[in-house]
Amino acid sequence: MPRVVPYLVLARSAVRALEAADARGPASLGIVLADDAELTELNRVHMGEDGPTDVLSFPLQVAGAQSDFALPPGQRPHLGDVVISVERAIEQAATGRGGHTGDVRWSARDEVRLLAIHGTLHLCGWDHADPVEEAAMQALERGLLDEA
Repeated sequence: MPRVVPYLVLARSAVRALEAADARGPASLGIVLADDAELTELNRVHMGEDGPTDVLSFPLQVAGAQSDFALPPGQRPHLGDVVISVERAIEQAATGRGGHTGDVRWSARDEVRLLAIHGTLHLCGWDHADPVEEAAMQALERGLLDEA
């Protein structure tokens, strides 16, 4: 799988999304860089959808909720995992179907960064189920991309 974005850049993108969402910290999250085959299987098993997708988020914490138990010293709560299809991101960027609007042509690096931000915001409780939420989420994502 090609490495289209340095890991540090990807981590900084996720951190900016956590900060923008006012996530409780310190906390951890996982970012898994995968391919279409893995996202197809995860999409089928967890979302009941056929075919690949570009990003899936698997939250482990309820947004805004405090943990019911104390963690050992030095341990931090894990917010969940974001799984990104690098293969899908490269294809979307190359064909001008990126940006979660399906009409953006930019680098695969920016598409992967967007997917990391998008997935991280989902871990923090952001959604795009209705047009108002979608517009707010996309505006935040674009602002975070522009900061880098």
